[in-house]
Amino acid sequence: MDSKKRKNKFTIKMQKKLVVLFIFVLLAFVGLSYRLFIITRDNGERYKKQVLSQQKYDSTILPYKRGSILDTNGSILASSEKVYNVVLDAVAVSMDESYLEPTLDALRSQIGVDVSAVRSYIAANKETSRYYVLARRLTFGEIQGLMELINEEKSLVKGIWFEEEYKRSYPGGSLACDVIGFTTSDNVGSYGLEEFYNDTLSGTPGREYGYLNGDSNLERTTIPAVDGNSIITTIDINIQNIVEKYLRKFDEEYRDNFHEGNGANNVGCIIMDVNSGEVLAMAGYPVFDLNDTRNLEALIGMPILNEEGARTGEYVNEENLTELKNDNDAMYRQLNALWKNFCISETYEPGSVSKPITVAAGIESGSITGNETYNCQGKLEIGGWPIACHNTWGDGVLSVSEGIERSCNVNMMYIASATGVETFTEFQHMFNFGLKTNIDLAGEARTASLVYDKTNMRSTELATCSFGQGYNCTMIQMMSAFCSLINGGYYYEPHMVKKIISPSGATVQNIEPRLLRQTISETTSAKVREMCNLVVSGENGTGKTARPAGYMIGGKTGTAQTAPRSAKEYVLSFLGYAPVDDPQIAIYVVVDRPNVSNSVMDSAKFATKIVRNVLTEVLPYMGIYMTEELTDKEIEELEALQIEIMTAPAPGTEEGEGTEAAEGEGEGEEGGEGTGEGENPPEGEQKPSEPWRDFPIDPETGYAVDPSTGNYVDPETGYVLGAGLEDENPGAGTPREESSPAPEE
Repeated sequence: MDSKKRKNKFTIKMQKKLVVLFIFVLLAFVGLSYRLFIITRDNGERYKKQVLSQQKYDSTILPYKRGSILDTNGSILASSEKVYNVVLDAVAVSMDESYLEPTLDALRSQIGVDVSAVRSYIAANKETSRYYVLARRLTFGEIQGLMELINEEKSLVKGIWFEEEYKRSYPGGSLACDVIGFTTSDNVGSYGLEEFYNDTLSGTPGREYGYLNGDSNLERTTIPAVDGNSIITTIDINIQNIVEKYLRKFDEEYRDNFHEGNGANNVGCIIMDVNSGEVLAMAGYPVFDLNDTRNLEALIGMPILNEEGARTGEYVNEENLTELKNDNDAMYRQLNALWKNFCISETYEPGSVSKPITVAAGIESGSITGNETYNCQGKLEIGGWPIACHNTWGDGVLSVSEGIERSCNVNMMYIASATGVETFTEFQHMFNFGLKTNIDLAGEARTASLVYDKTNMRSTELATCSFGQGYNCTMIQMMSAFCSLINGGYYYEPHMVKKIISPSGATVQNIEPRLLRQTISETTSAKVREMCNLVVSGENGTGKTARPAGYMIGGKTGTAQTAPRSAKEYVLSFLGYAPVDDPQIAIYVVVDRPNVSNSVMDSAKFATKIVRNVLTEVLPYMGIYMTEELTDKEIEELEALQIEIMTAPAPGTEEGEGTEAAEGEGEGEEGGEGTGEGENPPEGEQKPSEPWRDFPIDPETGYAVDPSTGNYVDPETGYVLGAGLEDENPGAGTPREESSPAPEE
């Protein structure tokens, strides 16, 4: 009973309190509503604009500037310039009907926008769209007029703002395109230096935050972007220009010559400082414009590739280019082939340019002394297989020096046999064949599966590898190995960048030459260098046509038959150095299947004439003095090129000293003990006759013609063009390719 009374009593009191509380809450809501009404009526437009301004600037990303790529002299190879996207805020321009026409007029007059399309877009999205890009990547000069109209006092041009970003620019167009690489639309490097140094060149984006302070004013907080570092390369833009000029000239001369297509499947050239591994120039052909990387016109003349990436035998032309445009897979397959750097990405059998390495391995290991003589009778049977020399009549009795000078295969096979499989493969590994050089460029090919080792090399493979057939390498591998061969035996890691600098220009890192190992002794290096001098200066040298006007150089020619051998196609090359008495630079030119008849394709002169043209301009540019007497024809040639004739004021030694010593080694000294069964002929044995000297000369090609076979023959060296290796020859393929089995040893 008492409980019931208490309950009724509390209920009455609660009801009174609740009524009073409800009245107070109701009055508070009425007051707040009135206050909101007053704010909206008196200040609504101002606050609305403040909110719109906050939306415009809130959490804006600030782009960083990608670092530049410079040549060794500071010339710009790649840089980033600020550009602007013009953005439309359809809601803002629709806030007042007086804004629309002035805004459209400004867009039409200043940046050429199709205002009818913009008008339609605004009408359809005036309540929803705050971000619509009208134009992309305009320069400041292109948007300056529009920006001034927007910023005029009491301007009615509304709802337009500018979004900043950076566009990559390459002043040289196609210059050094294989080396530089390019960037994608999201500012990420692809190929070359752009990809390899992407983290170095990239910066960190900034951010700008906007907010309203207590006085309803817009405040901004900015975290600035951090720009990327720049790189200074070892490339000399002047040397690079010279190289590319003559690669282009070669293509112009041989394009559509024997069949439709470029002057060759590929042409490459590297110039390197022999004492540091610094690459002064690296170029290939065909090329592409770095500012327009997807321009398909650059594909015209290239071999068409199938789905496996193999050549089909057809070439890109105006007619089938349309088909490529409609087939994305085929198009990008061709573009990727175009973008690759032939000098580091493609492998091939190097041919005779590797013969000095064979000799160096024999001398350094003590397998030969370098004073031996061997009898070349045109072929040598190894492991039951007859392996031919390029001179099918035989070179006769030759010293090691003469074997290099004449590029005698038989001579090299004897030397390799004396050296043995284990030592030969050890030196190949020491010279870095089968290993990446780790050059600082993206896309270097792996070649581990393309060389033999002591477990799978037999006597026949040893024989063919001795003259550069049977294993594959890249241009940069062969160039780096050769530099160590002639500089005293010092193998430097090849590199493209010498310094990294900050956006302010301060040095972040100096990249010094990196000496990896000593491949051979300085004594062996000097002997091999003397032998290579004969290739250009010797009476029977195969590289005489590589000598530039006014200079003597050394080097080695190369002719390698591609697989399948039955196609009779060749990769031609010349690997040389200058000056001859104190090598400072090395040059390597490779011509992959020139656009000529197979009957004359295997002539190293396709490479040597490029070397001659390039060095004729590069050596004077580098301040290297001339040492040779000029002919009237050479003087006219230099005057036409506007090259100053610079002769040494006081040469230290008589030109040809080294050459005479090397020649004496082959002609006057007694042969060594020899290294294979029967390779030392009896003393006084006469060299075979040279019947090709009496062959008729073909006036069109300048080659002698063998009346019995119809083959072309080099009238100076007896080199038979178009003979090549046969399919059944041992070592016809590289280790990863199938080749005919050789008899058991």
